[in-house]
Amino acid sequence: MATKKTAAKKSAAKKSIAKKSSTRKYSPGASKEVETEMKAMKEGKLTSGRSGKKVTDRKQAIAIGLSKARKEGKKVPDNPNE
Repeated sequence: MATKKTAAKKSAAKKSIAKKSSTRKYSPGASKEVETEMKAMKEGKLTSGRSGKKVTDRKQAIAIGLSKARKEGKKVPDNPNE
């Protein structure tokens, strides 16, 4: 009998946890923009803004893609560094 009560308590605890709504943080267009920038980086065609140096870092390529998506007005969270 004791095991049934603990099992009931565990299932009740699982039900009480509220599930967060699944809204997209990034629009599909923003992810497409990042995808094109990643392809350009892999081909060696992606350059950084001011200096014009070739981008070799994956994270920098993603940041460039998100920045371009923001400028185009697509749904992207604000830049935490600005």
